[in-house]
Amino acid sequence: MDNEGRLFEYAGQFRLIRKVARGGMATVYEAEQLGPAGFTKQIALKIIHDRYAKQPEWLQLFIDEAKLSANLVHGNIVQIYQLGQIDTEYFIAMEFIKGVTLRALIDRHRQMGTPMSPALAAYTASRVCRALDFAHNFVDHTGRRLDIVHRDVSPGNVLLTWDGHVKLADFGIAKARTMADPAAQRPLMMGKKHYMSPEQILGGQVDSRSDVFAMGIVLFELLALQPLFTEDETEAAIDEVVVAPVPDVARYIPGIDPTLNALLRAALSKGPADRPSAVDFGRVLDQFCVSHRETGSPERLQAHLAEMFPDSYRPPTEQTPPLSERGHPDVAERSRPSIVRRMLGLD
Repeated sequence: MDNEGRLFEYAGQFRLIRKVARGGMATVYEAEQLGPAGFTKQIALKIIHDRYAKQPEWLQLFIDEAKLSANLVHGNIVQIYQLGQIDTEYFIAMEFIKGVTLRALIDRHRQMGTPMSPALAAYTASRVCRALDFAHNFVDHTGRRLDIVHRDVSPGNVLLTWDGHVKLADFGIAKARTMADPAAQRPLMMGKKHYMSPEQILGGQVDSRSDVFAMGIVLFELLALQPLFTEDETEAAIDEVVVAPVPDVARYIPGIDPTLNALLRAALSKGPADRPSAVDFGRVLDQFCVSHRETGSPERLQAHLAEMFPDSYRPPTEQTPPLSERGHPDVAERSRPSIVRRMLGLD
């Protein structure tokens, strides 16, 4: 019998373990997905708040986040597994990230009074650029280009895993060319005003270059350890972003490399046409690392996180069983130079 087109119905169950974060629109929990024969999978469960679930435009944003991100399968994007509904509650099941946010790392550096290595900052930012480039140029199963714009690129939405990987999260207010935009129906400020491009903060049409502007702000903050824009009142914030000249980056980051200075000035251009694409932004950052012989890697970022967060850092292999029970060497064993040399036949 041909099974094509057959539907498999599976209700599924989730066990909430602890609250991870509470945002304005939803709460995120660490949870377990349960299945037959004792199957469990650690996930994050994002549940929309009741008051937003009752407002059609916000509920639609939540649903669109799941529908839009589910097929954005990329190593630098948090993976979405499922959109579900239990009675009146909507939830999104997604990849659970063990680590910290980029915001936490920046705050930790500022607290300790130590700057971040420009190469490590460049490497981290380049991975976010890879995620943005993938989203900006994504095509669906029909070959249709969606022109996805994240609209909320900020340090709080960049997650760093304990094993040194960089993940862009929260496509909650992202828009695609094929989607209706709630902000077009009535005035809604989409995003965080301190990370908005001039066209976004004015409520105009945005495209991929708006995300690049936000990425410029994030890279500035990584290097300067202070925010680029600080005005809280909306009118003052608009003046700061739209009217005031592009800040002199070198004034805030003494000794900044000319390549990074030029890249930041281009990304922070008032006019979208003067900004680089996300892929070009990331390429310049990667070339900067190579030219300074400080090529970034997950291992370097992992070591840095272990150094900066000694009390909360959890090695990826911490919970793994002994070697005798696994039948293969763990990460620590495989990373020893002597082991690698023997595997390559050099010893």
